Formats: sequence, structure tokens, C-alpha cells
Amino acid sequence: MKKIENAKKDFPLLCKSDVVYLDSGATTQKPTCVLKDIEAYYEKENANPYRGAYALSVRATEVYNNARQTVSEFINAKESCEIVFTKNATESLNLLAYSYGLDNLKKDEEIVISIMEHHSNLVPWQKVSRLTGAKLKYLYTNENFEIEDSEIEEKITTKTKLVSITSVSNVTGTVNDLKKIIKRAHEVGAKVIVDASQSVAHERTDVQDLDTDFLVFSAHKMYGPLGIGVLYGKKELLEKMSPFIMGGDMIEYVYEQETTFAELPHKFEAGTQNVGGAVGLASAIKYLESFGMENIEKYEQDLLSYARAELEKLPFLTLYSPKNSPISSVLSFNINNVHPHDVSSLLDMQKVCLRSGNHCAQPLMRYLGIDSTCRISFGIYNTKEDVDRLVVALKNVYEKFEKYIKEK
Repeated sequence: MKKIENAKKDFPLLCKSDVVYLDSGATTQKPTCVLKDIEAYYEKENANPYRGAYALSVRATEVYNNARQTVSEFINAKESCEIVFTKNATESLNLLAYSYGLDNLKKDEEIVISIMEHHSNLVPWQKVSRLTGAKLKYLYTNENFEIEDSEIEEKITTKTKLVSITSVSNVTGTVNDLKKIIKRAHEVGAKVIVDASQSVAHERTDVQDLDTDFLVFSAHKMYGPLGIGVLYGKKELLEKMSPFIMGGDMIEYVYEQETTFAELPHKFEAGTQNVGGAVGLASAIKYLESFGMENIEKYEQDLLSYARAELEKLPFLTLYSPKNSPISSVLSFNINNVHPHDVSSLLDMQKVCLRSGNHCAQPLMRYLGIDSTCRISFGIYNTKEDVDRLVVALKNVYEKFEKYIKEK
């Protein structure tokens, strides 16, 4: 196994600058191996998959299928046909909203999501609710930013037909008890979608162990390229679903007045696919596995604990994070009485990069009674030295505003 402590040297952008990059929850940096594998595909194997009988096309098809198999094994799907390539997790969720939600939800049935969902796992269900007459219900968090068992039991009822839940909040870092939620949903006959965007690069993901019906994630949050994502679905459910996008390569036969569609997973992959992206995703998975997912989780948990402890020492800071509970991936905070955008801009001048804003989670922000936060999110290239630089930079920011804050 490779040592995570040495991971930073694998990332060209970070090696060539003294930037502290703390925005992996939005997009991770890319290691050299991923960049080289994508380049090698375009230099040596580029062609349209499934379309040609010539050797290059056959090879491109093999490369694409191999990438699908790599993803399947990474999340422990039963079969590779349960892996559908999309543009990103957002597209995966929209595919499910249109192809599953619109066809299976009825008036007065219920869709349950949490208040902490990213807009991508919220807005599509608003539309499904409007078009079908189904009701959209929310699981709310307690004062510790967690969903209590009673909330799960009371909100997921016999009227619930679909639960769509994030594995980890992209604002608070709250780790949801997926097994408990999935078990409750299945007890009442509901299907479950898991948005694993904020967890798939940080811990082992096993869809069979979870027994989730669907799961989605994006490559660009796990050291892979932009523009490719994954939708996992149980085979028996995907087979019953109608296609989301129509066109080339998802077709079996086309007649003047009707069309039949290809088998899984191709009926959901219309048009020429992002083979280079699939290559990059497979390469990123192999890179992650070279460290061991359990080792990554342990390293990042230690880093998060250190960061939380150091930030808690700053009296001018408010943290939005569960106390005495496991968190993953992210930490959100605010300097009291200073707008997060101002904080982010001044940190950038000190070469510390973090996210400021509502993090595409406006309902959660409104529920918490705030407008926006600063957010740090870690990758395997981050170190305790990065945290130390952040703390020093935050102290410098506060000093610039301290006089004005005290005058208020």
C-alpha cells in the first residue's frame, strides 16, 4: 500500500505552487496517474465505442467496458450492467427523477428527503411532486445537526414510496445512518436513493451491504475528471425504468412509428459517451485503492479531528458541525460578524483556498438561520500543516476586522 502522508507529491498543481487547497468537497485535484491515463487514451486508443468494426473502435469499447467493471467492483455491485455512466451526480439524480419518479409516484404518495440535501437532490423532487401530486416531506436535524431516530420513524411511513438521502452533508459533515434509513424505508415498501458524492472518496462504499436501491456520485470529487458521473441501480429496477435521453447507441431497433431500446446499461447512455472520462474515473479508483479506503478514512478522520480542535480554539469562530459525533469530508464555520465571502477573499490573498456561500443547500441554511458559511473540505493531499496555515490566516483576517466588530 502507498503511504497517504506522501500523497501530495502525486498532484502536479499542488507541487508547483504553495497553495493550500481546502475545497475538495467541490472538486478534487487530479493526480499525475489520472492525467497520464486520460492522455494515453486519447493518444493511442481514441475512437467511437460500439460503433465500428475496426480495431480502434473495438479497443475503445473494451476500455469503456473495463472502466464500468472497475466502478462496479469499487462499490461492490452485483453486475457491471448496474452501472450507468452519466455526466455527474446531478444528471444521475435527474435521470432517477424522470425515469423512476415520474413513472412510479402517484397523487398523495410521499417522497422523503432531508433538509440537508444539495439542490441536485431537492429541486428534481420538487418537480416530481408538482407533476405527480406526490407530497415532498423533509427529515429535519436536531441542534447537533443530526437526524434523530424518531424523525426517521415518524416521517418514513406506509405512504412513503421514495427516500432520497445524502450520505454526508456537504455543509455540516454530518454522517447519516444510511443502514437505519434504508431498513426503515424497505420496511414500509419504499425505494431508496443515496447521494454518495461527499463520501465515496473518503470511505468504503458497498451497495450490497447497504442494500440501497440506487446510488449516485461524481468522478470530479474523487480525483477523477470533470464531466463523468455514476448511477448505480439494482438491475431489476433499472430494467423496468424508461430511458431518460433518446438517441444513438441506446437503440435496439427503430421503425417509422416505434422504437425498441437496448439492454442495460446502454438504454440510459444515449449518444457518444465520454470514454476519456471513464478512463480517468477508473484510474482515480485504482489510485484510491492503492492507499486502501480504510487507510484513507483513518487518515482523514485524524485530520478532521485535528482541524476541529484547532478551530474550536478560535474564540471569534462559530462552527457548524456535530459535536462528539463522527463527521466526514467537511467543516463549516463563520468568523462572527464577518461575511464569508470577505473571509474567503482575504484567505485567498494568503493562498488558502476554501469555499464560501450557501453550498447549494439554501433550505438547510435557512433552517439553521444563517445565509452562508465558509467551508473547508479535505483530500488525501491535505496535512496538519495545511490546517496550521489556515488557522494563522484566519487570525490575520480577524485582526483586519476586529476593530470594526468591537465598535458594533
